[in-house]
Amino acid sequence: MAAAQEQAAAYEQQDGLDSAHEGPMPVTALEGSGITKGDCQKLYDGGFLTVDSIAYATAASLSKIKGLGDAKVAKIKESASKLVPMGFTTASEYHKQRQELIYVHTGSKELDKLLQGGIETGSITELFGEFRTGKTQLCHQLCVTCQLPVDSGGAEGKALYIDTEGCFRPDRLISIAQRYGLNGDDVLDNVAYARAYNSDHQQQLLTQATAMMTESRYALIVVDSATALYRTDYQGRGELAPRQQHLALFLRTLQRMADEFGVAVVVTNQVVAQVDGMSFNPDPKKPIGGNIMAHASCTRLYLKKGRGENRTCKIYDSPNLPEAECQYAIREEGISDAKE
Repeated sequence: MAAAQEQAAAYEQQDGLDSAHEGPMPVTALEGSGITKGDCQKLYDGGFLTVDSIAYATAASLSKIKGLGDAKVAKIKESASKLVPMGFTTASEYHKQRQELIYVHTGSKELDKLLQGGIETGSITELFGEFRTGKTQLCHQLCVTCQLPVDSGGAEGKALYIDTEGCFRPDRLISIAQRYGLNGDDVLDNVAYARAYNSDHQQQLLTQATAMMTESRYALIVVDSATALYRTDYQGRGELAPRQQHLALFLRTLQRMADEFGVAVVVTNQVVAQVDGMSFNPDPKKPIGGNIMAHASCTRLYLKKGRGENRTCKIYDSPNLPEAECQYAIREEGISDAKE
């Protein structure tokens, strides 16, 4: 009963959201399109907090909400589609939209140059590599730089960090914040942190994250790592199919959040040695997750160890970035350019 009252109160707060707040429309906007307040409340309770999420959802998923029949779902989908553009546009218009994309700087000028601006918002970027290659350090760096003004290489938003391996260290954020002249306490307050303990919990945290992102401006979602818990929760070939289905749902939810809120999504991934006795492979390591992970990630970055504090980043897969690599360094003040 108390939980239901809390959800109702949260729904009421959507009406009071600042109209100047940029982002997707709250589900309450449907009330002006002929949808009753009660049905909007049901949608909210069912995890559909924005009009965008309803427009992107299938009719089957909306029909699972108690009290919404096929006729109501059809009307809701029709109303949502009128508020969220989902039809064709010209390539010219889409090109203009992409030119307005915000990129989050990595702290290294060479790495930003390799990525043609930094980490792209609105899509999933995967960082994979063996241990000690800088995956987690780069994630900490982005949690700080995403808070900077846009003209300083940031995205003027908060960060959301889902930690599956217990490697998040707030003191690293403070050290990086000092480099940019930011107040350490303010930087920490702008990072929402959660530890995930199993793959189901990992998925549930995204539902909580969606609710948080409807109330405040977030610029970055970090999942470090996206695959670690799946390696222990699902074992053996007999559980491969359900593992991949669950992972696909998790990654699809992340992509939907990137589309819905325009945030940069960064996931880290582990590697496994690829044993092939038929041919010689100079680098036998490959990212885990199979084709599900490969297709879900828009940009895949392969991080490799270097000499001393230096590391190497290689464009492994991207729809627009050429295959190339550069060196960067991990220092006390965060990610920076490598020294020769």
